[in-house]
Amino acid sequence: MSDAKTSNQIEITEPSSLNEQAAAAVVIVGALVAVADRRVSPVERDEVIRFIRDRKLAPHIADERLCAMFDELAERLEEPDFANVVIDTLRPVSNLPLSSHLVELSERVAAADEDVHPHEVQAIKLLRLLTLVLPRAKPVVASAAGPKLQAASKE
Repeated sequence: MSDAKTSNQIEITEPSSLNEQAAAAVVIVGALVAVADRRVSPVERDEVIRFIRDRKLAPHIADERLCAMFDELAERLEEPDFANVVIDTLRPVSNLPLSSHLVELSERVAAADEDVHPHEVQAIKLLRLLTLVLPRAKPVVASAAGPKLQAASKE
């Protein structure tokens, strides 16, 4: 895992584009389910990549980069603040219609190694809940009147 991480030097916490953010959201869902049983199988990572490719969710991102994203996020999900990592990765794309993809992917990753662990089932339930209650991203409003009008509309 560390070879892919060090060779690409990617930053997942603040992806620069909506496409990168959407790819990170899909990848983190797969990684969360994969680490839930405490052993990440290569077939689980392969399932995430296959899912993304089959649905053309991130055609602009190379498989190697997706693998590196998966490996990095899987490592970060083993840390005590894993819930914050998941929420922070999902929040920027909460307005996109990804919920059905995220739930379907989580189920496919759980079944990929042909052993659905009870912790993977819990992770899927958590993801379903998160997709329902995650705070929506606030739209950025461009205005000709500038910051004064934007500040007034907030009050």
